Amino acid sequence: MTHPHTRTYWLEHAWLDTHVEPGVALDVSDGRIAGVRTDVPTPPPGAEILRGLTLPGLANAHSHAFHRALRSTVQVGSGTFWTWREVMYSIADRLTPDTYHALARAVYAEMALAGVTSVGEFHYVHHARGGTPYADPNAMGEALIAAAADAGIRITLLDTVYLSSGLSNRPGGEPPNTHQLRFSDGGAEAWAERCSVLKERDHARIGAAIHSVRAVPADQLATVARWAEERRAPLHVHLSEQTAENEACLEVHGCTPTQLLALHGVLGPRTTGVHNTHLTAEDISLIGGSGTGTCMCPTTERDLADGIGPAVALQNEGSPLCLGSDSHAVVDLLEEARAMELNERLRTRSRGHWTAAALLRAASADGHAALGWDEAGRIEQGSLADLTTIALDSVRTAGPLPRLGAETAVFAATAADVRHTIVGGRHVVRDGAHALVPDVPQALAQAVEALRG
Repeated sequence: MTHPHTRTYWLEHAWLDTHVEPGVALDVSDGRIAGVRTDVPTPPPGAEILRGLTLPGLANAHSHAFHRALRSTVQVGSGTFWTWREVMYSIADRLTPDTYHALARAVYAEMALAGVTSVGEFHYVHHARGGTPYADPNAMGEALIAAAADAGIRITLLDTVYLSSGLSNRPGGEPPNTHQLRFSDGGAEAWAERCSVLKERDHARIGAAIHSVRAVPADQLATVARWAEERRAPLHVHLSEQTAENEACLEVHGCTPTQLLALHGVLGPRTTGVHNTHLTAEDISLIGGSGTGTCMCPTTERDLADGIGPAVALQNEGSPLCLGSDSHAVVDLLEEARAMELNERLRTRSRGHWTAAALLRAASADGHAALGWDEAGRIEQGSLADLTTIALDSVRTAGPLPRLGAETAVFAATAADVRHTIVGGRHVVRDGAHALVPDVPQALAQAVEALRG
């Protein structure tokens, strides 16, 4: 995902982690930023001009690409996470490597249009219906990796262990239900054997995920943690998203899900807990003290009526924050950043829990780090040349002073204001149009239609 020649980009305004700088020239070579020159009031000869505010590329740290097919369908009527899950299973049942590639390509293109340059795909639909492996046991994961390449973005495939349908006192937990058979490898060792065949590429890295403590029996957790540790790979886990999960864990194991993960060596600096919603004070200390990250997904958490997680307390204890669009109720990392702050305002009835700069870091550098792309997420020499440019002249963003660009991006802009997305020094989105997927709305419509019953 690199361009063979050195080129120069002139940024009308650039967010340089702490402030907005006008007139910045970036020299890009072999997909990385070779130089950053400030105080360049006019574009150098031959430079590509990026009008607006340029940020580091955004990181969507938690995605289930096939959930995009649920948009609007699950908004009919009422219900809970558990009723939503039944609709989700109906879509998962219809996926094949070909239909999943088509959908994921369109979804990742939608992300590129929203300024996302890296996605963490929490992938657990591994096998054919009934649990029969494909001829290539990683056909579904390979379809996702290929889809990201076709859409022009980076991917960390978080290959997910999913072995049981729930917590219980029986050995191995409750067996997977009919829908979940295609998620399961039968055991963590078999998962590790299959997952170890996956190869990293220029645009793709391989990580691991524990679906949840209800889906991975306690005696299997250490195997997954060890696999990730040996490879120094990211390890993600859905954690305390639902109170029912906490109650079942307390009943079966006599501890919270966080305590169970700590007991089996899952927590640590390369681990990210997704949601981290219903935590005790001890849970928060364990997560923060171990350096475990937190991925908040506010648009999904509010859509599913999950609750508001203690993000401020987690960060104060040492847990880095990142953001994801999860079920893709919307794909808009700026909205995720804004929602994290606004949720906290609603809960506490006070304002200003994070600066705009801190929220942008959660949406960029800290998200990339959680996905194993530590060299992305900053506009500085040596970083990957992954950039997102937001218009400052739309009906949402016009008016504020350019030096307040970070505040404008977080509290006013939406994905619709993204004008350019550059990955590895290459335009993937130019002037709001995707360079590789000519008609993203049509691609989405066709891919979703193919999965309707």
